[in-house]
Amino acid sequence: MIVLAGTIGAGKSSLTAMLSEHLGSQAFYESIEDNEVLPLFYANPEQYAFLLQIYFLNKRFESIKKAMQDDNNVLDRSIYEDSLLFHLNADLGRATDTEVKVYDELLDNMMEELPYAAHKKHPDLLVHIKVSFETMLDRIEKRGREYEQLSFDPSLYDYYKELNYRYDQWYEDYNESPKIQIDGDKLNFVEDAEARDIVLQLIDEKIAEVQEISVI
Repeated sequence: MIVLAGTIGAGKSSLTAMLSEHLGSQAFYESIEDNEVLPLFYANPEQYAFLLQIYFLNKRFESIKKAMQDDNNVLDRSIYEDSLLFHLNADLGRATDTEVKVYDELLDNMMEELPYAAHKKHPDLLVHIKVSFETMLDRIEKRGREYEQLSFDPSLYDYYKELNYRYDQWYEDYNESPKIQIDGDKLNFVEDAEARDIVLQLIDEKIAEVQEISVI
């Protein structure tokens, strides 16, 4: 199973579709369009940050259990990023100490149960898409979700900037599985077919390397 990671607008959904088609496997997408909590969060993050993260945590746990049932399935965002997202909101004053404690304990319990629920200890590969802050803002503007736009809430600028910054350290610290980082600025696989082919080749090579190590 392959899990993707990256900030908002990095191209996770696009690469998930490309990878699942390339590998002949199933794609699992983050619940966005049917997420009734997300617009509430953007309208009032202080009130809804905890509820939103519990919503996502539940959906991600469900998705990763399903994705781990077959080989080569691709997940466009995973439970392993969840703590990064919630603790950023907590650091911005959008969650109480009690909510943080409840969330951390719940996540720890879920991670302990994941190997039993999914019948697998961890993903086979993490693909992190790294993009610059400028690319992140450009992609957010292009996809046009009103509640994500800086024109909707100018304070999102600082939130987005800090989120993008924290992903670098998160990737360095991630040790749940083999991992590979894709430079989404240099390799704009979303719009460039040649870049897409290069990215798929890089991931193929990493999968082959992981499989060789597992056999040894």
